[in-house]
Amino acid sequence: GLFVWRLRSTGEPQMACRFVHLYHVANNRLITFQYFNFLKRMYVTQCNKDLSQQAKPKSDSIVSPFHELPQLDQEKKVVHKISPVSPVHQSGSETSSRNELREMKSAAETEDSVVPVGAESKEDRQWKEMKLQLDDLPGILARLSKIKLTALVVSTTSAGFAMAPVPFELACFLLASLGTGLASCAANSINQFFEVPFDSNMNRTKNRPLVRGQISPLLAVCFAASCGIPGIALLTLGVNPLTGALGAFNIFLYTCCYTPLKRMSIANTWVGAVVGAIPPMMGWTAATGSLDAGALLLGGILYSWQFPHFNALSWGLREDYSRGGYCMMSVTHPGLCRRVALRHCVALIGLSALAPVLGITTWTFPVISLPINLYISYLGFRFYRDADRSSSRRLFFCSLWHLPMLLLVMFTCKKSVLEKEDEGNLPRGGHETAVEMRLP
Repeated sequence: GLFVWRLRSTGEPQMACRFVHLYHVANNRLITFQYFNFLKRMYVTQCNKDLSQQAKPKSDSIVSPFHELPQLDQEKKVVHKISPVSPVHQSGSETSSRNELREMKSAAETEDSVVPVGAESKEDRQWKEMKLQLDDLPGILARLSKIKLTALVVSTTSAGFAMAPVPFELACFLLASLGTGLASCAANSINQFFEVPFDSNMNRTKNRPLVRGQISPLLAVCFAASCGIPGIALLTLGVNPLTGALGAFNIFLYTCCYTPLKRMSIANTWVGAVVGAIPPMMGWTAATGSLDAGALLLGGILYSWQFPHFNALSWGLREDYSRGGYCMMSVTHPGLCRRVALRHCVALIGLSALAPVLGITTWTFPVISLPINLYISYLGFRFYRDADRSSSRRLFFCSLWHLPMLLLVMFTCKKSVLEKEDEGNLPRGGHETAVEMRLP
């Protein structure tokens, strides 16, 4: 109404100008619909106090989480015993009376069976001594000695013994295999003894026996000594001193060089490859008593095979290795990790072609082994190019069947003793001469 009266008093010519001026003033003072709505709510809340929002009384102070445990201990839980359902054919009066008696009994039991809530939780939080049972001891010792890795070591030793250009001798073969297996069990047990604080930080190794406390460190050391000393004694006295010296050197290299280097330098991978290359050389020396070109070739094949095998495995475990504090190529030098794996995949082709040159196999071996060597080289190239988990996983699983397949093909293409005698590599004289060469 005031606005209309103002328009009449000022006249029609000035009406448009006044309207525009009022519009600008309203904009300058931020008179909007939201502002009018806000004024309306303020008017309602001031005039009608019943509609105003009243503050609720302040609740009790929130207890700090550090004081929750004492309060939980003070609380009590009530355990009610559930009564069984009465049969259908009983009368209503009998069931009601029985229910009343049961309720009275349950009430009396609940008064006597009040147990603090925190009683069981306190017992669960306390350290408990794990009791070792004799039935579980073989499985624990098998995991302590890394039985799968030990089986791989014994199989490569057996392959080296079988590839030796001498007649096969069962007693010597069994002694060499048993001594190598015992030496491998000792080395793996000592390795786990040293790496307990680091294995506890890795998902792959946190369930090892020493980490979980299933056996004591003293028992682990005693087991390692009971395996290592008889194993080296068997290799030295039952086979020959050269094989025993290689076994003792391999234990030293694995426990005192490779194990500490894993947290110091990426050179641990090359040292670990030397450790894996010695077992087939031990098999060769156990059969021949000498460390010649054939033993070095078998060691070279195992040396090169371990780089695609381990580098592909460590690529998928980079988080674990970094969490455990291990200095691996896949963690610190990922590009070098892929390049080294590819190089040694290609090196397997050259080493396979070198076998007939040294007179170990026939010329059919490099031809037959070429497809599997080309396939692992292709997977090594995929791993180098893609640098992802799927390519590393394919290369790793290929390496698992590539080595036994390559050694089997190598054994089938092996030159016999008679062929070596005809070529002049062995002196004539039959089996007696070959046995004399095997003795130290």
